[in-house]
Amino acid sequence: MYRNSINERVRYETCLSLMLAAAVFGTFAITDYYLLGLTREYYLLVTMRIVVVSLCLILAFAIARWGSYSHRLWLRALPLWILATGIILIVPLRPESLSTQVTAVVLATMAFFLLIPNLLTVVTFASLFLSIGFVAAAVLFAEISAVDTLRIALLLMMTNVVGYCALLRLERLQRNQYSLLNEERDQNHQLLKEIAHRKSLEEQLRMVAERDELTGLNSRSHFMKRAKALLQSSRLEKMPFSFFMIDVDHFKSINDTWGHSHGDWVLTKIAEVCVHSLRPTDVIGRFGGEEFVVALPNTGPDDAQVVAERLKMKVAELPLKEDMSGLSLSVTIGIAMANTESVDLEALISQADQALYVGKRDGRNRVVMCRGGLGNG
Repeated sequence: MYRNSINERVRYETCLSLMLAAAVFGTFAITDYYLLGLTREYYLLVTMRIVVVSLCLILAFAIARWGSYSHRLWLRALPLWILATGIILIVPLRPESLSTQVTAVVLATMAFFLLIPNLLTVVTFASLFLSIGFVAAAVLFAEISAVDTLRIALLLMMTNVVGYCALLRLERLQRNQYSLLNEERDQNHQLLKEIAHRKSLEEQLRMVAERDELTGLNSRSHFMKRAKALLQSSRLEKMPFSFFMIDVDHFKSINDTWGHSHGDWVLTKIAEVCVHSLRPTDVIGRFGGEEFVVALPNTGPDDAQVVAERLKMKVAELPLKEDMSGLSLSVTIGIAMANTESVDLEALISQADQALYVGKRDGRNRVVMCRGGLGNG
């Protein structure tokens, strides 16, 4: 995962490093000219430098297209081995410059470890190849003494050890940083999931508090809250406000005759009829048992009467279950009007309940408008 996360960045940095290394390696052809002139050794050096630079540029392009940090290791190792071979070949072509070449090898080794992004194992083998190859070339072509050989070998050994430890420490730090970052992301993800879960629970609790479990209508408490807000708004806008109290006729006999499951079914169907018969701006709730309440903003007495009659008719037209033959569904509706600013919701409920009582006393299945009390005076 770590390698995949840095793949694009390492690919870009590798290509850039190889192009810079090729440019630096090729630029030394100018120094070769001043030291050797137009000699056979110079032409060999220039040819070698051109080959190394060309191969590095080709490999930089290949790595940009196909090189992966964790795959095709040979493609990532090859540029280092080519550069190392080019540096080693300078020794037989310019043996007199061995002292400066030692410095170049030390710098190249550190560059392998720290400046050209690569896997630690790939860099280590390429650097060992450079160091061993350089010492061997120095012994064969520069004819250095055993003491000088030992000094150069120790210097390159220390360079490799320092470079190896530095890159190892850097990789560990980067991996630990990536691990910590992933851990933080996981914790944030878990926290987001926990927040989402809590919000879901809060929403469920809110739904339980605001909705009647059986009918899906507003619960009594939530209806009261919404209806009070609508009544207050109607007062401020000086608009008429109507209130229904709806009772299912003979509901106790329905439960006693067909059972509570059929009674619940009747309540849900009547609730659906009420929802479909009202406007989106109207608010309906289950008041308790077989009673429903409706708040109708911007609705005068005549309109309220029409709506109530239509609702009563729709309930009477409800198709019933086959085993409920002989039952005729009906509702009684009491209507109260808020015609004065002093009327509060509790007073409207009381008026509508009185009108409902009158309707049930007079035979049920009817709509009764409250004509007295606070509503109509």
